Amino acid sequence: MKLSIADMRRNYTRDGLLESQAPDEPFALFGTWFSQAVEVESTEPNAMMLASVDAAGQPHLRTLLLKGFDARGFVFFTNYQSAKGEQLLAHPLAAMTFWWPDLERQVRIEGRVEQVSGEESDVYYHSRPLGSRLGAWTSPQSQVISGREALEQRLAAIEAQYADSAPPRPAHWGGFRLVPQMIEFWQGRPSRLHDRLRYRLDNGQWLRERLAP
Repeated sequence: MKLSIADMRRNYTRDGLLESQAPDEPFALFGTWFSQAVEVESTEPNAMMLASVDAAGQPHLRTLLLKGFDARGFVFFTNYQSAKGEQLLAHPLAAMTFWWPDLERQVRIEGRVEQVSGEESDVYYHSRPLGSRLGAWTSPQSQVISGREALEQRLAAIEAQYADSAPPRPAHWGGFRLVPQMIEFWQGRPSRLHDRLRYRLDNGQWLRERLAP
């Protein structure tokens, strides 16, 4: 018998999230959950969905890789001239979501976005494999191109240009930091009675609240 989409469901039974397990601020809990995801999740535990908005108010969503986090926020890198780069520069508010199915966990983060320093972008850029560094020069990200061949021809030209020297970081490429105003931790529970603990900033202090599932 063919299973319809409406019949697709999973009963979450792996774990729970109680206030006694949650610290007063969210970053330690995120660090614990992220470390556990690295140990358990089979593919890209640092993958997250990033939402931005354009001038018309149209939301845009895509998958990116988190490249760093601390108490200042969550860092990712991109082409500043791409669609998302231009959206984030013009409207510096964003949201990101991590989904770790093996752990039956989700983390939602909302806040403002700022560019990281040039020094921080340089450090990450020069840590990347050579192909990725050349790719940052090659791709006019989000622009229409005539075909794959055009991209490969441009890559060949860039490889020739930097055949005898290390490519510098392009000025149009670098990092953003999402500075959180809200972080919600979601743990799947049976019967759709999931655990949701939300942290939100209030006058510079983190408040922890339980939300109904």
